[in-house]
Amino acid sequence: MASLAGMLQARGHRVIGSDVNVYPPMSTMLHSLGIKVLQGYSAEHLSPAPDCVIVGNAIPRGNPEVEETLKRKLLYKSQAEVVKEEFIRGRHSLVVAGTHGKTTTTSIAAWDEYDTAYFDKGPKFMHYLPELAVVNNIEFDHADIYADLDAVKLAFRRFMNLVPGDGRVIAGWDSPNVRNLVEAMGNKLFTTVETFGFSGDARWQIRNADFSGGLSRFDVFRNENAWGEFQTTLLGEFNLLNCLAVIIAADAWGVAVDKIVGALASFKNVKRRAEIRGEERGILVIDDFAHHPTAVRETLRALRTKYSGRRLIAIFEPRSWSSRLSVFQDDYAKAFAPADYVVIANVFDSQKVTEKGRALDTQKLIEAISQQNKPAMALPGADQIVEHLVPELLEGDVVAVMSNGGFGGIHDKILAALKST
Repeated sequence: MASLAGMLQARGHRVIGSDVNVYPPMSTMLHSLGIKVLQGYSAEHLSPAPDCVIVGNAIPRGNPEVEETLKRKLLYKSQAEVVKEEFIRGRHSLVVAGTHGKTTTTSIAAWDEYDTAYFDKGPKFMHYLPELAVVNNIEFDHADIYADLDAVKLAFRRFMNLVPGDGRVIAGWDSPNVRNLVEAMGNKLFTTVETFGFSGDARWQIRNADFSGGLSRFDVFRNENAWGEFQTTLLGEFNLLNCLAVIIAADAWGVAVDKIVGALASFKNVKRRAEIRGEERGILVIDDFAHHPTAVRETLRALRTKYSGRRLIAIFEPRSWSSRLSVFQDDYAKAFAPADYVVIANVFDSQKVTEKGRALDTQKLIEAISQQNKPAMALPGADQIVEHLVPELLEGDVVAVMSNGGFGGIHDKILAALKST
């Protein structure tokens, strides 16, 4: 929503917004653009009447501004509707979808399955008129929206069915669910399918991945023939897959190989993806948006490879709907295997979680992780974690903080505590 606000302002619109608990990097971006953010929600924020009210996917019925919009019959649209009509229609569209890697892949390409708005509970990607559709992977996620994996797969089936005959579906062949879905659609998929991955039967393959230097290096083969050599600042095998998806899309649009090589080498990662927040006393503090167990596991695996020989401390806040529910109880225990020391915060807004199902049992999770012969503990929140953890940190430690929220400013609190002791 913040990015859309900036895009609309750049088009000459006057934009204001309402939210609670806006935090960096979006809060700083909005401030730098001079876009006013009204704190909280109130019917008074809609006076004078705006030409259009854009409703985010986190805003439910009962919200004061939603109710006022309906009462006064103001024009309202979802974020995805506005993006489609204002920025996509009439242009080429590369749409990136999948359970993981959407933000990074989109950022590399420079242009998701969450519900669109309370009045349109389908995924956003159904609005985006895909000419090229990247489906990196498919797993169960967004347990507050989808009943099960079959419901998730149905959404992706509908998405791939939108791609025109002269387009491409760029399918992650390392994902069993993507592979099964594409094969099940068969000749009902009326477009060209480009498969990619580490898998030996993918049309586009990553080979000779090397993470030993300052950059990640890999070779790309197409139809068993060497196609190009690439390097990137991004960490981990999952990010190489993100890069390969963009390489295929760029090739489909006629971008020269040398241009792709240069772009990937110079690409700087997006915020909150293995982002180094600071270093004090030889202790590195990293921020990552990981919240699904697969994302947690792959992030920690990548950090383990990058910082081999250093102690890796994982701090995790169950904040997304899927992470707050018990649906991934067993998966999380396995996800933290690459870490040497694990701290789990309380489930965010745990009382509300029970409205949708059984909450993640953090104590049970800690017991399961402890069986891997590593220190593991559950602590209420940021302040308690900082108080307990900082005295135990040693020079050379790498602290990976994972949450899809602000997590009480824990990154800066850890760095400040290290600096003052």
